[in-house]
Amino acid sequence: MALIDLLGRRWVLRIVFELREGEILNFRELQQRCGGMSSSVLNQRLADLREAGIVESAPGGYRLTHEGRRMNEFFPPMEAWAARRARRVAARSIGRE
Repeated sequence: MALIDLLGRRWVLRIVFELREGEILNFRELQQRCGGMSSSVLNQRLADLREAGIVESAPGGYRLTHEGRRMNEFFPPMEAWAARRARRVAARSIGRE
């Protein structure tokens, strides 16, 4: 339940997703990639993710820890699900025209 609580917080999955490629992003870069969320929210989410051992501070910014990188295994199935859902939604909207 603790993991569900953490991942269910607004912006957490987006932050992990933006860091998924392994690059180090500074605070401003991460904030921009996350749609310009407020500094206070980003600070809090980064603190939550650091405490959980998913994100770490690195020279020049933030990156995923080893455990955080293991979460990358979750993204392809979620992206596939989202693509299937988008196709179904699009097909329904075409059928209405």
